[in-house]
Amino acid sequence: MIRRLLPFLRDVWAIAGPFWRSEERWRARMLLAVVVALNLALVGMSVLLTYWQNTFYNVLEARNSDAFLDLLFRWHEDPQSGRTLPGFVYIATAYVLTAVYALYLRQALQIRWRRWITENLIAGWLNDRAHYRIGLTEAGTDNPDQRIADDARLFVDDTLILGLGLMNAVVTLGSFVIVLWTLSGPVTLFGASIPGYMVWVALLYSLIGTGLAHWIGRPLIRLNFLQQRVEADFRFALVRLRENGEGIALHAGEADEHRALSGRFRALVENWWSIMVATKRLTFFTAGFNQVAIIFPIAVAAPAYFAGRMSLGGLIQTSSAFESVQGSLSWFVSNYSNVTEWRATVDRLTGFRAAIDRAAATGGGLARSEAANDALALDGATLSLPDGRVLARDAALTLAPGERVLVQGPSGAGKSTLFRAIAGIWPFAEGRLALPPGKRLLFLPQRPYIPLGSLRRAVCYPEDAARFTDAEVAEVLSDAGLAALIPRLDEEDNWAKRLSGGEQQRLALARALLVKPDFLFLDEATASLDPASEAALHQVLKERLPQTAILSIAHRESVARFHDRTLRFAEGRLAPA
Repeated sequence: MIRRLLPFLRDVWAIAGPFWRSEERWRARMLLAVVVALNLALVGMSVLLTYWQNTFYNVLEARNSDAFLDLLFRWHEDPQSGRTLPGFVYIATAYVLTAVYALYLRQALQIRWRRWITENLIAGWLNDRAHYRIGLTEAGTDNPDQRIADDARLFVDDTLILGLGLMNAVVTLGSFVIVLWTLSGPVTLFGASIPGYMVWVALLYSLIGTGLAHWIGRPLIRLNFLQQRVEADFRFALVRLRENGEGIALHAGEADEHRALSGRFRALVENWWSIMVATKRLTFFTAGFNQVAIIFPIAVAAPAYFAGRMSLGGLIQTSSAFESVQGSLSWFVSNYSNVTEWRATVDRLTGFRAAIDRAAATGGGLARSEAANDALALDGATLSLPDGRVLARDAALTLAPGERVLVQGPSGAGKSTLFRAIAGIWPFAEGRLALPPGKRLLFLPQRPYIPLGSLRRAVCYPEDAARFTDAEVAEVLSDAGLAALIPRLDEEDNWAKRLSGGEQQRLALARALLVKPDFLFLDEATASLDPASEAALHQVLKERLPQTAILSIAHRESVARFHDRTLRFAEGRLAPA
């Protein structure tokens, strides 16, 4: 068990450690120190309350009404022990205030930690196009959105809650074991005197409970991990249906989608039933274990009470102290289900971080260098698929300023892969790419990406919309044939749904007119337009961007007249047509 625990704790620290060493460390450490101090104060008040209970029940047994009122509302000096105890109203008020601020400040630490870890996961996912490379190479790394949104939150919450709970258990054990040792005294068993026998009874009781809880609840570790996965798979399928509603409706594919969704949900339900069965078995044990713990200490200490060696207050205090000691020792039993969920979360985050690292180390793509002139030059490029199959060997091309080159070839020959390699996002490529320094490259795929937000943001993406004036944005929309949308620039909508395929391609070309890149790559970027509109937009590009070099992928032969020369992909080679 220790061999499995140490690697797990290393994984936990690998996720948590960077935050406590980050720029947030001093504020985070201060918050944690205050939260720890408040939790320790709560333990201290719990210890004080056991002494108050001892005196309170002795006062009840003696029918002393004055002392009873003192213990409730004022201060009381116990003549037997010599202790001066505060009234219950003072203890309760201090306890409530401490508990409220312990929770409030812990939540403040939680949101700070969650913000930091979420921002770092997003940064790692987006840096070096890891989000794209993971999709190419990590088929088993499911639902990164859920790992960032849900698993990060669960990790922070569970780490703090379980960590503080374990600390409280340890401190409570250290505080109450002294009280219990003093109260229980020795017992003679088989002729041997055992001092502080109630402590040993609590220890034995808890060890048995912990071992049985782990044996009974162990299947929950795997089941909780799987439940997080099937929940995320089902949610992702629902999002996919929403995003592709038109295509599904046009294919009349609702019945098939229903079957697929039902299948995913069935997997979710089946795993949930397995969790229910495992939880039922664990709850049978833990509920029984906790119920027995209520009466067990009184039953063990009762002989001393009936023999007159212990007062009623002492019996109640012994029971409370035993409950605290046993509860601390049985922390693992009480939190076993939460620990299994936490472990599943740690495993998913660890796997996600490992996938990001592997994606960063997956190939280097084309070797990039600085060109000696203003032309882009590709030389000796070999393009492969993730499975190792080679698409092209020794591909070469030169693209000078203002030049327009068309690339054609059969589907699957590697035309789009060539663009991805030049863009630097395709890791399965070898060769050399020389780029003029300080030049801007813009790639427009067949299906443009339309971000959420205003139409202005969609036109200016990925630049900051504040860089451009209303007149500049309106002009490029008009040039792209979208003048009717100009009054809606600041309207926020799901524009990927509102605009047709042709309108989306017009909007993407408006971006090119706005940004004025030095090199523009068009991958079937006008394929959704009718021939007349396609020709008009190519003419606009030629007039508005005379110094921009354009490399186009297109199947229509009519597009060739807008280009200076044509290259063709055939049999793994890129050659002049």
